[in-house]
Amino acid sequence: MRAVGFSEHGGPEVLQLMDIDTPRAGAGQVRVRVRAAGVQPFDCAVRAGRTPPVVPFEPPMVPGNEFAGVVDQVGEGVDGVEVGAEVLGFGLLNAYAEYLVVAADQVTTKPPGMPWEVAGGFSAGAQTAHIALRELRVGKGDTVLVHAAAGGVGTVAVQLAARWGATVIGTARAENHDYLRSLGAIPVAYGDGLPDRVRAVAPDGVDAALDGAGGEALTASLALVADRGRIVTLVEHARADELGVRVTRNLRSAARLAELADLHARGELRIHIRRSFPLERAADAHREVETRHGRGKVVLTVG
Repeated sequence: MRAVGFSEHGGPEVLQLMDIDTPRAGAGQVRVRVRAAGVQPFDCAVRAGRTPPVVPFEPPMVPGNEFAGVVDQVGEGVDGVEVGAEVLGFGLLNAYAEYLVVAADQVTTKPPGMPWEVAGGFSAGAQTAHIALRELRVGKGDTVLVHAAAGGVGTVAVQLAARWGATVIGTARAENHDYLRSLGAIPVAYGDGLPDRVRAVAPDGVDAALDGAGGEALTASLALVADRGRIVTLVEHARADELGVRVTRNLRSAARLAELADLHARGELRIHIRRSFPLERAADAHREVETRHGRGKVVLTVG
């Protein structure tokens, strides 16, 4: 099968289109013919060698931790997933490929009206936002600050927090402010004086913060949120313990994903795809993600 992988860590240029063996579904697993795969900052970090080893590095390594496609093989002992089912799901690696094998409990049914590109880029951002907001105990009456609010995680976090009754303040570049308003957030610009701008629109204070940007965003969160247990950083994991802030736990599940996909199907959760690239242009997709300034999701289309 065709896949995009790398044999050494480095910049986007190390990603190469290659032919590798097609995997087969084992016991408890399904094989998915991939139609689309999301491109995450995590994938870029794995490619660059910026993360602790997620698995032993045995080249070629194929990135990609969210996907959508059609089940074409079902392993022994799998119930409830059939050949021909349209699914979306999650894993750790291997989604930048024509075929992917995962445990059967890592996929859920794709809503019929969900476009393939949206489905392929749905799982990681949607689940991360949901997990983080639950960790922050966000609810009615809270004022929540979401950094990088126009990105893949931020877009979902803004909508979920607003849906749960919170007032949401979102940081973003000026060109994304109308977009944030359309999602239900009060937009605030990045840069010097950020805490004061947030205080101006939240005179009663900020109860919780989700940091998807790091740096000045996390510093501002520390200045604005009294209870550091209600700050989650998605970026600065190395400093979290030292600062007394939280990180997200790996609580992804098919049930959580199905709940979020249902919200999308009912028109209550919008996902913006800012660019899609064919599989062979995965390096360009990584370059796009690493600009760190785009709106919504970047996706690879396969086949």
